[in-house]
Amino acid sequence: MKARKELTPLGIIVKKKLIELNKTQRSLAKDIGINEFFLINILRGRQPGKQYIPKILRALNINSEEIRTEDES
Repeated sequence: MKARKELTPLGIIVKKKLIELNKTQRSLAKDIGINEFFLINILRGRQPGKQYIPKILRALNINSEEIRTEDES
């Protein structure tokens, strides 16, 4: 059985925001035009997905300062 990979710092921020907005990963994936499993892999660092990060941030109204602040913690 495979061990579950933990979320990246970005994944943690996105997960918190999804909870705050009462949204699912599935709905976020649909909003940005990708498969839910691809999104999960991006958030866990298994897929690079750099071209989707700006879309994820816009869809959840996350500014880049929030990410920098979290990375510095």
